[in-house]
Amino acid sequence: MLEGYSVPVHRSLTEPIMMAGAPRGVAILNGTAAAAVGLGLQMWVAGIVLWMIGQGAAVYAAKKDPKFLEVGVRHLKHQGYLSC
Repeated sequence: MLEGYSVPVHRSLTEPIMMAGAPRGVAILNGTAAAAVGLGLQMWVAGIVLWMIGQGAAVYAAKKDPKFLEVGVRHLKHQGYLSC
């Protein structure tokens, strides 16, 4: 690095994108599934309950680890690598 120069790194570049406390992809998938149940099957209460449970679980997991989805996908990809 050159002497006297610095580059600010904004926090938004290092943090995952969240929607209502859950990762964006999970929130969109959860909302789409709940809308399909609520609108498509005309089961309004089941759609709302599905959305509330799914969003709550995603927010809980994101509080523990904001990149839980990427970690889970990587775990499924390399599942048998270290098996005994």
